[in-house]
Amino acid sequence: MEEKCVVGRFAPTPSGRMHLGNVFAALIAWLSVRSRNGEMVLRMEDLDTQRTSSDFAAVLRSDLQWLGLDWDRETAPQSERSGVYNRYFEKMMDLGLLYPCYCTRSQLHSVNAPHLSDGTYVYPGTCRNLENPPAGRKPSWRVMVPDKVWSFTDRVQGDYALNLATDCGDMVVRRADGVYVYQLAVTVDDGEAGVTEVVRGMDLLSSAPRQMYLQELLGFPHPEYGHVPMLLAPDGRRLSKRDKDLDLGELRKRMTPEQLIGNLAAAAGLIDRFEPVSAAELARHFTWDKLSGDSIFLDAQNLKG
Repeated sequence: MEEKCVVGRFAPTPSGRMHLGNVFAALIAWLSVRSRNGEMVLRMEDLDTQRTSSDFAAVLRSDLQWLGLDWDRETAPQSERSGVYNRYFEKMMDLGLLYPCYCTRSQLHSVNAPHLSDGTYVYPGTCRNLENPPAGRKPSWRVMVPDKVWSFTDRVQGDYALNLATDCGDMVVRRADGVYVYQLAVTVDDGEAGVTEVVRGMDLLSSAPRQMYLQELLGFPHPEYGHVPMLLAPDGRRLSKRDKDLDLGELRKRMTPEQLIGNLAAAAGLIDRFEPVSAAELARHFTWDKLSGDSIFLDAQNLKG
C-alpha cells in the first residue's frame, strides 16, 4: 500500500520577528516533513489585524528562507478567509450547536467562576439557555461541547486527554466584533489545506482536543500531533517576542543559519554535541524518538558561534 503523503505546515503570527522558540517549532515541523519527502504549507495567522501586518509577514518569509526552511505552497492569510469561516459557522448553526453569549470578560474571570488549577476559566454554560438576553449588547457565539473525553497520543508528549465539558466548557467560535477565533480558524485552515500533521509548541497541547471536536463537527480527519518542548531561559522564564535580543533580527547579526540550527539541535538532543549544521543535513537523520518532551533550558545570550 502506498504511504499517504505527509502534509505539514508553518503557521506563524506576523506580529514581529520570530524568537528562538518559534524557530525551534518551525525547525521540527520542517524536519518531520522533509525527512519523509512530504509537503510543507505556509500560512499567516493574522486574525488579530491590529497587531499583525503584511510587512511582518514578509520578514517572516525572509527569516524562514535564511534558515533554509522552505515551503511548497502558501495559503491565503486568515484575515482574507472570513467568508470561508462563515460557511462553517453556518454549518454548526444548522446543527443546532451554536448559541449567543452575553457574558462580559469580568464575569468570565471573576473569582466566583469555575477555574482549573492553572487559572484557566471553565465556561459554566451561563447563556446556553438564556431566556432574556440583555438589550443593546452584541453577543459572541459559542459551540456546545459534549461531556466526553477526547484523547490522542502526541508524538512528543505521549498520551493526553481532555474532557471538554469539565475542562473547557462551551467554546467561543466567533467574538462579539464578528472576528472568528483561533480554534475555529485553525481547524478550518488545516482541514482545507489537507494538513496531516500539526507540529507546534507544547503550550498549545490543550488546543488539540478542542480542534479534534471541531474537526469531527466540520467533517475533517484528525491530523497527527507533535507538541515540542518549550525553550526556557536558565531562570525558567519562557523565551518570547518581548526578548528583542533573542529574535531573528539580532541573531542573524551574530551567527550563520548553520550555527543557530546547530545550537538548537544540540540543546534538543538531535545531535550529540554542538556543530554548525544545515536544516537539510539534519533532515537526513531526523527521527521523532530523539526528541524529549521535557522543557529545554537554553542560555540564549551564550549561544555558540
